[in-house]
Amino acid sequence: MSESTTTTGNVSPQPGAAESYGLRAGALGPLETLAQSVSATAPSTSASLTIPLICVLAGNATWFVYLLATASMLLVGFCVSRFARLSASPGSLYSYTADTLPPVCGAAAAWGLLLAYFATGASVAGGALYYATVLLQQFFHWSPPALPTLAIVCAVAGTIAYRDVKLSAEVMLWIEAVSVGLILIVLALLPVRIGLQLDTRQFQLQGLPISSLGTALVLSIFSFVGFESATTLGGEAREPLKTIPRAVLQCALLSGVFFMLCAYSEVLGFRGESTALSDTTSPLHLLARKAGVSPLGVAIDGGAFISMFACVLACATAAARVLMRMARSGLLPAALERTSRRHGTPGAGIILSTALIFTASAAMVLDHVTGYSVYDLCGSAAVFGFLTAYALVAAALPFARRALGQHSHFVAAVSFLTVAVIVLIAVFDVHSAADAVHARIPWLYLAYIAAGLAWYALRRRRDAKH
Repeated sequence: MSESTTTTGNVSPQPGAAESYGLRAGALGPLETLAQSVSATAPSTSASLTIPLICVLAGNATWFVYLLATASMLLVGFCVSRFARLSASPGSLYSYTADTLPPVCGAAAAWGLLLAYFATGASVAGGALYYATVLLQQFFHWSPPALPTLAIVCAVAGTIAYRDVKLSAEVMLWIEAVSVGLILIVLALLPVRIGLQLDTRQFQLQGLPISSLGTALVLSIFSFVGFESATTLGGEAREPLKTIPRAVLQCALLSGVFFMLCAYSEVLGFRGESTALSDTTSPLHLLARKAGVSPLGVAIDGGAFISMFACVLACATAAARVLMRMARSGLLPAALERTSRRHGTPGAGIILSTALIFTASAAMVLDHVTGYSVYDLCGSAAVFGFLTAYALVAAALPFARRALGQHSHFVAAVSFLTVAVIVLIAVFDVHSAADAVHARIPWLYLAYIAAGLAWYALRRRRDAKH
């Protein structure tokens, strides 16, 4: 049996599997599938908000930090894509783990992945609020009310996700294409204005602060998380065993190259400026002015806002399908398994996902947390959820292949290396807390996972009695 047509456990890649979930089988082509992963990573968001944070820690080595992060995520992408060649399911990484490792591991992956998508959605909702404020202050010297702004962002994203998965994917595709395109135009014009030059200080990693390298690496990982979310479209993508693995690897590689280019250009572009890269509210706006295309700076700020909206949409789309798969396996109420007969989307899951994303971001804003801090804190929490799912999928891959008679020493070695790298990143994350609030996040995450596993144990005991 060939690798492209085999399945693991009870997950089938055939069209009937998609129909059994009530989803629109074959609705999404390769570009639309790729759009899901690209939108979940929100590349223009990292160029605007995350790279300046990393520059504070890594300085001239910012591009190098992204090189390390790209290599790490390509390892994860290799493991995920190998699984995606074997099975297609709306449950994505949860299905891969649950069908291979002991059930408790599948439950841990499910709860970790669910938190990851919810926290990422809340994070970029906070980022959308931040950029809405930047834009309205710039033009009207007025700050929008926080709760209505968050409500509008989440409600519109939820409505699009509910009505049509194809429309949702196309909206995400165009938003990210335009946002990234504007940034690339600015980066291409910048050398024309300041002169084509090789920044040897960056390539020589001058002043590389070894003590903060781990912290910078952890922050850079957040730029990539969600790149695997195309796997949640297993029931809706055309030829999912081909398009999904390709989308996962393409997203990891293209995002990494884009982030390294942005990091190098932003550090170079801010040389000699009175304002530090870390102190500006809109670094790409300043670079656009320096490149002689100031109007594009405003457009990029607008693009950053819309990109964060697209990421909310991507997170709601992915989380709803994970909820559906969890309900199918009995981890959550069966109501979350239902799909809309008219739209072929998991309506209950989308409503719950967008409601939780709004609730999390709104609760923080009511506690006087700024949109920028919501982006930072929720993003830090999301990293742990993704790392949990990534590590479990990487650990499961050799067992799944062995069960199919496809054991490979190379795949097993890559799997082991991937798990080791993820554990190392998690350790860096735990030890890199800059303040008491960030230091509490790992422990809150562990408490959340413990509660999820306790719920799993109760549900399993209840089912055993029946």
